[in-house]
Amino acid sequence: QVHLVESGGGLVQAGGSLRLSCAASGRAFSNYRMGWFRQAPGKDREFVAAINWSGSTTDYADSVKGRFTISRDNAKNTVYLQMNSLKSEDTAVYYCAGDRRPYYRASVYLLQNFETWGQGTQVTVSS
Repeated sequence: QVHLVESGGGLVQAGGSLRLSCAASGRAFSNYRMGWFRQAPGKDREFVAAINWSGSTTDYADSVKGRFTISRDNAKNTVYLQMNSLKSEDTAVYYCAGDRRPYYRASVYLLQNFETWGQGTQVTVSS
């Protein structure tokens, strides 16, 4: 099982950009489908984006489609979330998650379909 550590969060003005990274330790990272989720204060954790093991398939929440891009570098055991045109409503703790089961687009947004989670990184967007 991999261990996940997020980085890259911070404070940014609305309209700005940030790139989050999630570094995985342990073997067989390339066997994992990966996802990003976020949780705003007082709200449930929600799906942001997901990517399959090879990077050939990605999915996004409607709220971030066209602004965020998920990618991965299996040689570096790292998955990224490039966030552009940030809005105040993007303010949240962002979590990286991974799972070894197959990638099914119909259910990839479900929290229970990810077995391993990072500790989260705070993203704050000021208006």
